[in-house]
Parts: sequence; structure tokens; C-alpha cells
Amino acid sequence: MNRIKIFISSVQNEFAEERRQIADYIRQDALFSMYFEPFLFEELPAQDKSAQIAYLEQASKAEIYLLLLGKRYGYMDAEGISPTEREYNAATAHHAYRIAFIKDISEREAKEEAFKQKIDNSVIRNTFRSYEELQSGVYASLIEYMTSNQILRNAPFDASAHPEASIDDLDKNKIKWFVGMAREKRQFPLQYSEENIRQILLSLHLMTESDKLKNAALLLFAKDVQKWFVSATVKCAHFYGTKIQKPIISQQIYGGTVFEMVDMAVGFVMSRIDQHVGERTHSAQVDVTPELPAQAVTEAIVNAVVHRNYTSNGSVQVMLFKDRLEVWNPGKLPQGMTIAKLTKEHNSNPVNPVLANPVYLTGYIEQMGTGTTDIIDHCLEYGLRKPEFHQDDDFRVVLWRPEVQERVQEGGEVRGEVRGEVDGKIKKVILTIRGNTISANEIMKSLQLKGEDNFRKRYLVPSIENGYVQMLYPDAPKRRDQAYYLTEKGLALYAEISKEN
Repeated sequence: MNRIKIFISSVQNEFAEERRQIADYIRQDALFSMYFEPFLFEELPAQDKSAQIAYLEQASKAEIYLLLLGKRYGYMDAEGISPTEREYNAATAHHAYRIAFIKDISEREAKEEAFKQKIDNSVIRNTFRSYEELQSGVYASLIEYMTSNQILRNAPFDASAHPEASIDDLDKNKIKWFVGMAREKRQFPLQYSEENIRQILLSLHLMTESDKLKNAALLLFAKDVQKWFVSATVKCAHFYGTKIQKPIISQQIYGGTVFEMVDMAVGFVMSRIDQHVGERTHSAQVDVTPELPAQAVTEAIVNAVVHRNYTSNGSVQVMLFKDRLEVWNPGKLPQGMTIAKLTKEHNSNPVNPVLANPVYLTGYIEQMGTGTTDIIDHCLEYGLRKPEFHQDDDFRVVLWRPEVQERVQEGGEVRGEVRGEVDGKIKKVILTIRGNTISANEIMKSLQLKGEDNFRKRYLVPSIENGYVQMLYPDAPKRRDQAYYLTEKGLALYAEISKEN
């Protein structure tokens, strides 16, 4: 099968890196590599003809013309025309499918601004500020080309237009929140207003020109995501030991948008791991350090939610064991990607680029293509064992927890510090909470106590100070929905007390 030629056009020295990255992306992508062949003039072998004749021949033969337009107009010939504009004219004369990507910058050379005005009303045009946005735009534009030309009957999930959903199914407040975050984190150029929602969605490639919502838009901003995609959930579970077995300390299934699922799943993990309390500062605040780096936990969960296979009936699974955290993603690595490559610097090739780009714009992803290496770096800086990545039926990330002496050994025995004498009131609190997450009022009611001050002073506070009980929201102790659960140390003591009884 003859592949469709894509002529990549720009001022070469202004976009040297982007040209190479886009060409590599198309050649390495499992879908695009089957149908497209990018052309870069700098890759053309030496030949006995002028450069101008050579590049114009290639521009005339290309079915797709992909233009990158920035600040510089470039070298001008005797007629004052640059090679880039010559290429554009040749592609136009031969009716190539033209796509323009215009860099969002404050000023351009006068000739470049005139060139921009020339293409504004005649070419499919997009703006970009970073390579991540450029790649997302190229992905969306090529998928649009393939579906409109019947090369693909069905587009990839995130770029597919939903047959029933409309803009009325989106939550305006969620879009408003996104714009605020994207402007703060990545200088997103558009302001939020209800009249501007369509333009915002179009700029993110979340809507077609005929106003059809893409699936990615629903995952990001729908009023009720699970109405459209039942399996778009994250299942979280906290286990006593090192295996998936009952009893389970706690478990939750989280729905909502991509952002909401990530936030709740990260909160589930961070509220259930040990927090190391440092010295109190002059401001009366206490330095609290979690046993796992929050950045690594977040990155692992974000990657699973964003890069999963959304056509699968499976869910993302987040499982906290005594010795490790595992994040399972129902999906496969992209073609050409291996476990070994994940541990080194590698090209960004997201499974769902249209979905990934807005997540990047909000700062949930710091830089596309560095997620797995960031996870490794954060854990090693913490002094933890190197994380592991596994590809079986699902993709799995393993973050190893630190060794803690108070944890239950494999044989079920509890190490010295836990077995020591413990106040009877603390034991009562531990036996009341068990594997649950419950409020102070529920603990008091179970213990048949009525005086709140007495309960907190003699039962709850000693349990916390001795490391057996943890607040669900330690940074906001006075929250009305505050709740409490057993730490690893508390669980170890609970197991020991239960065995004795």
C-alpha cells in the first residue's frame, strides 16, 4: 500500500526540533505509520537539481501539506518570496489537503504576519504554544482527514464524535475551572465566557466543525460521565497484607470526570499511607511528610486514567498493600514502546492525545513523555526502591513503600514496639475503628461516651499522638466531614488484639 505523503513546511531553523519530533511521531505511531509518510526537506539526499526545484516538486506531489508558522518569514528569493510560501503556493495549486499550525506568539515579522493573513481564511488552522499542543493538534487533524476520506470507518476513541451527546451535556462550571487552571499553568490564551465555550472546545479539538462532541470532551467536562461511559471509573482498595484477599480495610469506586477521578484516587492513597510528622515551626505548623512522594502517586494515577483503553469494560484499579502501591490500567503500551524504554527518556506517544492535552494544560501532567521517568526519579529521591512497570493483560505500575518496623510480619506477629503496653482507652478506639473510616461521633456512639471533650482528650488524641489513628484530612482537622482510620501501626495492633481475643 502506498502511504500518503505529508509535506512538513516551515522555516527550517525556527522549527528544527518540532519538524523532527512530528516526523518521528507519525513514523512511530501504530496507526499513522501504516498510512502516512512524512517528508522533511533536510532528509532529501543530495541530487543534481536546485534546492528550489527539489522542494517544490515534493510539495506538489504531497497529498497533505502541514505548515508550521511562527515568528520568522525566512530567506527571500529575488521576488521577495520565501521557500515556505512557495511550498504553500505549490500545495494549493495541486489541491493538497492543507493544515496550518500557528505558534501563539506576541509578534511576528511583517512578511510573516502578511503570510498568516493569507492563510487565515483558506486553510484548516490551529494554534499551539508547546510541542505537546502541536502533537495533539496533528493527531486530531490526521484523524479528521482519515475519517472524512473513509480511510477509517471509526476514529480512535478519544477523537471519535459521540453520536448523541451535545454541548448541553457539558458542565459549564467544569469548563470554567479548566480555563482558569490552563491559563494559570500553561498560559492558555482563551478567556472563559458562555459565548466562548464553542471556541474553547474547538481549540482543544474536542468538537468537530459540525458541532459534534468528541468522547474526550465528555470524559473531561460531562455533567454525568458515567451516563456515557459506564466503565470510566477508578476502583480503589486498601488491603491488610501483600495479597488481594479479604478482609479489605476499605474500598471505593470513583466516577466523575478525568480530573475528579484522579483527585479522589490520589486522596484515597495519600490519606491511608503513613505521614511522618516533623518538628513544629515558629508558625505553629507541623511539617508532615508522606511515606510515598505525592508527585509519583499522582503521576501513576494520572497516566492510568488518561492512557487507558476506554473501549475496555475494565476499570483503572488502585491497590494499596502493606508493602507497595499498584496502579492497574486496562490498556497496552503503544507500538514500539517497551518497558525498558519507559525507564529512560523517550518520545511522547500518548494513547489518547486529544484527552491528554487538556490534562497537560491544567498541570496534572508536567511534561508529556516524562511521566514514567518522573515516577522513578521521585521515588529514588525519597530513598525508596526503584518502581516497576509490567505489561500483561493490563499495564501495571508498582511503587514500593518503605520498610516500617511496626508493620505485621508475614507470620502475623507484631514487632516489639507495637506489642508493648498500650492504654486500654486506645485499644477501645482501635477495636471500634477496625478497618473502617468513621467519624468521631460514630466512635463516641459505639463506645457509649457522651462528653466530647473527655472523649477527645482521653481517647482520640492519645490514639493519634501514639501513631495508631490517622485523620482522613490531616491538613484540615476541623472539617465537618473529618473521619479517622487506623494506620499500619494501628492495624498491626488490631490484628494482635483480635488474635489474643
